[in-house]
Amino acid sequence: MNLEQNADFEQADKLFPYFQPIICIASGLIVGYEALARQYDENGQVISAGQLFSSPDITEEQLIAWDRTVRHQALLKFCQLNHKSYLTLNISASWIDKVSDLRALPTLQMLDKLNIDRSRIIIEIAATRGNLDKIAAVAREYRKHNLKVAIDSFGAGFSQLERVIAIRPDVIKLDMRLFKQATKGGIANEVVHLLARLSKRTACLIVCEGVETDNEFFYALSCGAQYVQGHLFSPAAAEFKKPDHYQRHIESLRKTFLQRVLRKEVRKLQSADKVKDLIELLRQALATDFNLNELSAHPFEESGILRFYLCNNEGNQISSNFNFAGGKWFEEAGEIGFNWSWRPYFYQLLALENVSDAHGIVASEQYRDFSTGRLCKTLSLRLDNERILSVDIVEEPA
Repeated sequence: MNLEQNADFEQADKLFPYFQPIICIASGLIVGYEALARQYDENGQVISAGQLFSSPDITEEQLIAWDRTVRHQALLKFCQLNHKSYLTLNISASWIDKVSDLRALPTLQMLDKLNIDRSRIIIEIAATRGNLDKIAAVAREYRKHNLKVAIDSFGAGFSQLERVIAIRPDVIKLDMRLFKQATKGGIANEVVHLLARLSKRTACLIVCEGVETDNEFFYALSCGAQYVQGHLFSPAAAEFKKPDHYQRHIESLRKTFLQRVLRKEVRKLQSADKVKDLIELLRQALATDFNLNELSAHPFEESGILRFYLCNNEGNQISSNFNFAGGKWFEEAGEIGFNWSWRPYFYQLLALENVSDAHGIVASEQYRDFSTGRLCKTLSLRLDNERILSVDIVEEPA
C-alpha cells in the first residue's frame, strides 16, 4: 500500500455516520433517520464531514469510495434497530453519472449482504446537476427493488421541476434555505404551498428539514408537510432513540398550533359573516338603479370588499368594474366585454344551480390581484335571471 492509499484509508477510518430523527407530525413518532457523515476535528470534537465532501482537492472517485464506506457503516448499525423505522441515504446526483451497471448498484448489494428489508430504505438524491436520464434510470431501478426515492434540498440553486417529473419521487425534502425564507412569506411561501398541492396530487410526502423553532414547526403544519426534522427536536446523533421519544413534545406543539389557527379561523368566519351581509346589501341595491355614493356609506373597504362587476349567463362582463378605495366607489370600464365563462367560480355557480341551489355563493381559489398586489378571492352569486354578480374580496389585511 503506497503512502497516498494509506492516507486515503486513514481518512476513511475517521469517517462515521450519525443519525438525525425524522418525525411524523400526525403520530408524533420517529419514523425514520437520515444518515449523515461525521468526522473528528483536530480537538477531537465531532463535526460534519460536509466540508470534506465538497472539497475541490479530492477526486470524485475518492469521495464516492468514502461515501460508500460511511453508507455501509450506517446500514450495519441500522440493521440492529429493533423497530420498523426507515433510513435515508444521501447520494449525489453527479455521482450517479459514474454508475456503469444498473444491475450492480452498491447500495443494493449492501442491503442483500446485510439482509435488510429494502422497503425501509429511502435513497435521497441530492439536488445537484447530473445526467437526468441516468438519474431517472437509477431511480427506477431502486424503485423496482422496493426502495423509495427522495429528492433532497428541493428548491436549492436551480429549477428542479423537470427532476420531479422524471424521477417521480416518493419524498421531497425542502431545501432548508427555501423553507426558512418561506416562513417569512412572499414568493417563497407561495412556492412551498404550490409544492404542497403538488405532493397531494401525486401522493408524494413532504419533509421540512432544518426545523429549529416552534414557529417553523407551525409553518410546516400550515403548508401540509407530513414529516419534520431539525434541531428543535434533535441534531444528528450517534445512537437511535425510542420511537415515542418526541411524542409529548409534538403533541404540545400541535395543541398550540390548533389554538392559534382556531382563533384565526373564528375571526375569518366573523369577517365572512360581515362580508355576506354587505354582499346581500349590494345584491339588493343592484336589483334596481343603485347609487354609488349611498353604497360608499357602508363599511365595504374595512370588510375587505375590493370591487364588483356583472356578467350575463354566457360569462360576458356587462358592467364596469366598480372599485372601492379610499372610502369611495369608482368605475373602470376597460374590461366590459371580457368573457369569464372559463373561470371556475363562474361555471361552478351554473353547475350548482343546475343541481340544487339557485341562491348559492361560489368562491374562487386565492390569487394575487394584479392591480393591488393583495391576496384575494372572487365570490360569484346569482343576481337575477339574466345577471351574475362577482365580488373580489381581500383575504389578508392591507
